[in-house]
Order: sequence, then C-alpha cells, then structure tokens
Amino acid sequence: MIQAFYTGISGIKSNQTSIDLITDNLANTSTIGFREYDSEFSSMFEESLNMSSGMYDSIGVGVKFNATTMSTATGNIILSDRSTDIAIMNNGWFGIQNGDDNLYTRAGNFTFDRDSDLVTSDGHFVLGTMGNNISEDGILTSIVPEVPLGDIDTQEKLRFPKNITYLPEPSTTTTYIGNIGSDANVITIGAGVVDSQNNKNNLKIDFTKSVPQVLPGVQWDAVATTQNLEGTTVYDTKTGVVSFDDRGALISSTLSTIDNNGTEVTIDLGTGFEGVVSIDTMPLSLSSSSNGTMGGDLSGYSIDKNGEIIATFSNGLQSSVGRVAIFHFGNEQGLERASGARFAQTSNSGDAFFYKDENGQNIIGTDLQNFYLEGSNVSMTAGLTDLIVHQRAFTASSKLITTSDEMMQKALAMDA
Repeated sequence: MIQAFYTGISGIKSNQTSIDLITDNLANTSTIGFREYDSEFSSMFEESLNMSSGMYDSIGVGVKFNATTMSTATGNIILSDRSTDIAIMNNGWFGIQNGDDNLYTRAGNFTFDRDSDLVTSDGHFVLGTMGNNISEDGILTSIVPEVPLGDIDTQEKLRFPKNITYLPEPSTTTTYIGNIGSDANVITIGAGVVDSQNNKNNLKIDFTKSVPQVLPGVQWDAVATTQNLEGTTVYDTKTGVVSFDDRGALISSTLSTIDNNGTEVTIDLGTGFEGVVSIDTMPLSLSSSSNGTMGGDLSGYSIDKNGEIIATFSNGLQSSVGRVAIFHFGNEQGLERASGARFAQTSNSGDAFFYKDENGQNIIGTDLQNFYLEGSNVSMTAGLTDLIVHQRAFTASSKLITTSDEMMQKALAMDA
C-alpha cells in the first residue's frame, strides 16, 4: 500500500510536467518558427517477485518523465507582404547573434533596422556572408548576381550602409541599324547616350545624299551631333561621308568618334549588310543602341528566394550585396531551446555545418521562399487530445493515492 502512494505521486508529477509541456505548445500555436516538444516517459525501478510457480515477475514503482523531444516537422507556411520575410521549406536553421552567443531559429521574420542591419523582430543580428562590393564611402563597386556563401567560421552580421550610390557608366559605343533608303530626303537616326555627369543625352546622325553622286553605289553626307535632351546645349558635332555599294551594303564611313560631354563615343554603323544599309526596295527601318548606364541611389533592400540580399537602385538596377546563411546539424533534436523559437548548439546536436555542391562550394542546402513565413509546427488537434489523455492519467494517479489511503485506514482499523 505504501508503494501505491509513491506510484500515484510519480504519476501526478510526471503527468503534470507533460500537461505543462502541452499547454506551452498550444499557447505558441501562433509563434513564428516555434518547435513543438513531445514528452517521453519511462518506468521507474521495478521490484522482482518470486512467484510460487518458480517464475519471476516484477512490479514497477511508478513512472518518471524521462525526456522531451523536439518535432522537426515543417510548420504551417504563411503568406507575408514583406520581402524580408523568409521561410525555410525543408531542413536548416537561420543563425542569429546577440552579443557573443550564436543561436539558431526557424523564424524568418526579419527586417532592416535604422542602421540597415538585418535583424530579427526583437533585434538579434542575422548571420550571413557579405558581398564586399560596397566601398567604405558607399559606392557600389560592381554588380553581383550572386554572393557565394563563405566558410562557416566567417559568417557575420549582415550590416549595410543606409545609402549606396551606383556611379554612372558613360556610354562608349553607339550602334546604329536600319535602312536609310535612297531618296534625297534627310534621314535622322537618334540614340540615347550617358555622360560621366550622369546625364542622358542624344547622339543623332543626319544623313543627306551627297552631291554629286559617284557611281556605282550611293554616298551620304553624315552629320553627327551630341546634345542634351532639350537640344539647348550642343557638346560636339562631327561630319563624314558614308558610302554604300550598288547593292546598298555599307562599304565605308569616315564618322568614327564624337565627344559626349567629356567622353568619347564610338559611332558604329556596321559593315556590309550588318548595320546601316541604303536599299530603295525596302521600307525605312531605323534603330539604335548604346552601352552605358545611368547612375542611381539606393531605393531599398530585399531578400530573394536564394537568401540573397538585393540592393535596388533608383535607375532600376539591382545587385546582390550579401547572403543569409542556412546552418545544418547532424542531430537537430539535440539542439537546446534557449527561449521561444531560439535554440543553442549542444554536443548532442553536433557542430553546425554547411552543405557543399559538386565543386566543393558552400551552399544553403535547402529551399527558401521569400514573402512567406514558417509558423508553429504545433498540431492543435493532437495537442488537445494529448491534454485529455494526460489529464485523465493525472486524475487516475490522484485516485491511487486516495484509494491507498482508504486501504491503509482500514488496515489500521483492523489492527485496532
């Protein structure tokens, strides 16, 4: 009877602990990145009995709450309206830092703070690889489509300047294509060109049939002009002669370069039938293209589905400037919960590592989805069911104590 007291007490304590665990799970069904924990029980020391048949049997002396196990199932995927929100679709963990300690989480509700640091909702720094394509004075030094993931011991806070400037790339070549026909009318082809002061200017060429013509073929006098878009300022004017053979194919041009407010631009009219032609049996069709890019200022940062930190500029260009790291563990269930949806590495989880591709390069090793968040992986249906089971087990354990007490009272009364 004394043993029944202790068995009932162990059942009350163990089931109470499990109820506490389940209620914590259920309370966090709306917590982003929360991991559900399940309870594990084990029988306590058992007493062996020598039965009259010569066989041995045993009676346990209660139950104990043995361990908790983290569920590694993916939580509900929730649509978001922010480009800095990311959901990990398979295995893997974001690395975050507060002070000198590294923690790990599945909660990808990130944002850029006032210092342009990528942080969690409560200010923990997100770890990753910096692109190193921004100079100390805030100039984007190169357009990078993808930042390679560095080694695991080089991951750092993703900190970016509040302002970045993309310097203009002046136009150096303008290419003209089309048919100018063979009539005596003046034909004009224009092209947009960028100067070193970040101005968009116009480089136009006026074609006028030469007088007199030298047969065979046809010749055109060409006047090239660079000016601002309003036409109020002319930067340079060059003249030349463009000659075609009797088929209309370009054979020569004395127009070579022209100044565009301080930058020399090569005028490329092509050769043969590749470029500008002069054919009277074909309709007029004129087009042009130039290299060079207008400069721009930073419009904002975002994160794409590959974990790339993308800087967008006012000229429409984009460049990767960093990459969010995804950490992996040999035993995810060995991670120790630090608080809420944050976990710490332990000897049981093993050290964090990165996956590698066939070339030995570090990769994130999982699928990400931007504009989404991973919610809690708690199953409310299973949790409520388990809560009923443990509540009944708790009641049964308390009944053991009252029953044992009644039996003991009767036994004492019999002795009296």
